[in-house]
Amino acid sequence: MRTLSRGSLPLFVFALASSAAFPAESPEQAGWKTLQAGMQENNPERRARAVRALGLLPGDPRALGLAEHALKDEKAKVRVAAATALGEMNSQASIPKLRTALFDNDASVILAAAASLVSLKDKRGYEIYYDVLTGERKTGKERASEGRKLLEDPKRMTELGLEEGVGFIPFAGLGMTAFGALTKNDVAPVRAAAARLLSSDPDPRSGEALGAAIGDKSAIVRVAALEAIAKRGDPALISDIQPALLDRDDFVRYTAAAAIIRLSRLEREPGLRVSLDAVSRPRSPGL
Repeated sequence: MRTLSRGSLPLFVFALASSAAFPAESPEQAGWKTLQAGMQENNPERRARAVRALGLLPGDPRALGLAEHALKDEKAKVRVAAATALGEMNSQASIPKLRTALFDNDASVILAAAASLVSLKDKRGYEIYYDVLTGERKTGKERASEGRKLLEDPKRMTELGLEEGVGFIPFAGLGMTAFGALTKNDVAPVRAAAARLLSSDPDPRSGEALGAAIGDKSAIVRVAALEAIAKRGDPALISDIQPALLDRDDFVRYTAAAAIIRLSRLEREPGLRVSLDAVSRPRSPGL
């Protein structure tokens, strides 16, 4: 065994003293150091990734403050990440800031904020998706930002879906069918996602909008509207669905059939609603 020489002893003692005075960095401290470094990156893509990771820290005041601060970032993709993270953190306290984000000048930020508001059970989020599906403002008021205007531009809507990786749009079961449509310069998946989110909006106007969407030219939108109507659980909409049984697209026909069966059962046995709702909880966003 090697022993320390008399001359090296003072250095060894100094090293021990220094270690005690300046303890090693803990894993948690290292984690925060890494995140903060990421959020200070000049590259907006890296900043966005760091901000999005904050969504894994619900209930952490420090993470919440950083995410809310990122809502003011100069780059839209960072603001998108911030709005999404706040929804994932289930931050009810951030609802006012997310509502403000609905007037962002970038449509992708508006959609991200709307998705998080819906997840937080705030009805203002539904207004945006009603807007996307129908092309009209649910409140009847004029749009207050350039971002809102972009929601009416199919070309730009398709671009933002591709640019942001559609991570903020809950396609759920549409899967690769939706992605394929996006790559063909089709805005239908974005509108289909809007229809899906309106499934839990109690406003009768959303039910009417979904009924109208059954006649949409895109099969993806028609399927999404039928699924949303089924999940709303309103038997009064059965008559709106019936024509879809003759749709030229078999996916639409099958979905219409299942929706009619579901609503008919609810009409006959209202007590089924609780069990049906339990198996119809929203699926995770993403492709």
